[in-house]
Amino acid sequence: MSLLAQGLFPPGVVLKEATGTPVADPERLPPSERAVIAQAVPTRRAEFAHTRELARQALAELGYSPVAIPRGERGAPCWPAGIVGSLTHTEGYRAAAVSQTLTSVGIDAEPSGPLPDGVLDAIALPGERRRLAGYEELGLTGMDRVLFCAKEATYKTWFPVTRRWLGFEEADIELFPDGRMRSRILAPQPEVAVIEGRWRVVGGFALVVGWL
Repeated sequence: MSLLAQGLFPPGVVLKEATGTPVADPERLPPSERAVIAQAVPTRRAEFAHTRELARQALAELGYSPVAIPRGERGAPCWPAGIVGSLTHTEGYRAAAVSQTLTSVGIDAEPSGPLPDGVLDAIALPGERRRLAGYEELGLTGMDRVLFCAKEATYKTWFPVTRRWLGFEEADIELFPDGRMRSRILAPQPEVAVIEGRWRVVGGFALVVGWL
């Protein structure tokens, strides 16, 4: 079991992770989950299946029997009553985080390294671009990828609480050198003003978590 993101969440979150090649069998998923990936390529099917199995392992630690976790509104996972959670999977890494005590959690992971051309222009606010230049002066590299993950983790934390879309331009992300993340919500009349979190670059991956 991988431990790349251990310690990023506050107490009260059960986190399960895996690296390498997915090992779960998509054909053994519950019907509501198989339907989500019916048209997906084999690699994505395997990643999806393994991430759902990690989620069930995390839920088991909280006393839950195995349960289907279908996709709901805007792709958000449908958790059992009393549970909040978040999933992420990318090539070589998968994770599931669940909690009974927090209001919401979000996790996102991407392979570390620079973003493709044009992506930063699409996601970054002017202040975020200035901060990225400052990170380089501190010797922190690949922070554009961390910023992208932070935007995604912010949305994953925001949506289950608000049921509202949040554009890239509606979250102003500050990434601190000590690994803290703060996301100020700029959407009109936000139900949530600030999302706290943490970030880490380790093992070839950029990882960001958020919580409420």
